Amino acid sequence: MLVVDDEPGVRDALTRGLGAEGMEVHAVAHGDEGLREAATGAYDAVVLDIMLPGLSGYRVLEALRAEAVTTPVLLLSAKDGEVDQADGLDLGADGYLVKPFSFVVLVAQLRALLRRSGPATARIVRGALSLDPATRSVSWDGREVELSAREFDVLHALALRPDAALTKDELLTAVWGGGGSASRNVVEVYVGYLRRKLAAVGAGDLVRTERGRGYRLGAGA
Repeated sequence: MLVVDDEPGVRDALTRGLGAEGMEVHAVAHGDEGLREAATGAYDAVVLDIMLPGLSGYRVLEALRAEAVTTPVLLLSAKDGEVDQADGLDLGADGYLVKPFSFVVLVAQLRALLRRSGPATARIVRGALSLDPATRSVSWDGREVELSAREFDVLHALALRPDAALTKDELLTAVWGGGGSASRNVVEVYVGYLRRKLAAVGAGDLVRTERGRGYRLGAGA
């Protein structure tokens, strides 16, 4: 879960509470940071406050949907007007809760969103590259590529955003969940593993480094 809320008490309460429900939570306080995190497509759902520093929750949601990010979003707001709720839903929100809210209701709404959205299992095809999240299999030009779970997740994160360079921090969040669970160096290590295995099937240039920015899929994908 990604929680985007500028109130420290809300972030801490949701991190602890959702963690107790068996959910892995990463929480941020700024609208721009929330957009960067959510745009990776790495989260099962986003709990998004409307009133945020930087980009508002409305603008974050609007940008996500414009980028075809379909992650379920539950909006939080101190406003309980019908127009406010309608605006959020029209922008692509999947749910709307008014502060102060019942934690039990929030969890129920999140679980309902997850049931409706289901796992992201659509096959991804980028040129000669094919990934199947359902079976966690990868092929290049018809040749199977044997990857570990982490290597697959790194490649999957890059394939989800083929037109963008992902920073090490974005890959950390997408693959390791962020929150300091791993260091940036581990990204370099696994990108190296991934490149060697891709090189074995003739795709050694697939994962490219953009100096000062991060990693992206090459033009052959």
